[in-house]
Amino acid sequence: MSVTALVMAGGKGMRMKSEKEKPLLKVGGRPMIEHVLNALRGAKKVEKIIVAVSEHTPKTAKFARKRSLKVLQTPGKGFCLDAGYAIRKLKLGTVLTICADLPLITSEFVDKVITHYEQCNKPALTVMVPLEIYNKLGLSTDYVFKIEGKSLVPAGINVIDGKRIEENELKEEILSVDDERVAVNINTLEDLRVAELILQPKSR
Repeated sequence: MSVTALVMAGGKGMRMKSEKEKPLLKVGGRPMIEHVLNALRGAKKVEKIIVAVSEHTPKTAKFARKRSLKVLQTPGKGFCLDAGYAIRKLKLGTVLTICADLPLITSEFVDKVITHYEQCNKPALTVMVPLEIYNKLGLSTDYVFKIEGKSLVPAGINVIDGKRIEENELKEEILSVDDERVAVNINTLEDLRVAELILQPKSR
């Protein structure tokens, strides 16, 4: 299966209260988008990487182009709308969409997600993390879904069959993972602090 990774890097990042574009904020001494790109480059099941930017993130676009990555300008209307725009515009097949603000993601986890997608025989997959992990770490959450009695939070990682993007409803696989690293989706300064704390033991 040929998989394109679409890095969503066009958000305003208003909750960060920083003049710097959010994907370029440093975690562990490196821009957070660089952590995501390194994880995707190391994933065996990712064939190509595209960075989706918007008018809100011109420096991020420049950062990606300097690394010889394909960059697509999107309308900047949010994760789902911009991902849909990119999939249609580029006529993409199987796509892994991932937020640029998930700096603790690993290559192994990316491959695990794609393998699960290949085996589930459904056209869409969403990675979710139990709400209790967010509460335990003090992380911010945007959406919480009740699924089979569990409170789950979307992690910002999805896989979809781009050829079926125009269908109104797609059968969706939910991949629930109890992994702190997957939960760290940086939207606030507190989220950034949590990411640094989790990275600290690795840097010693």
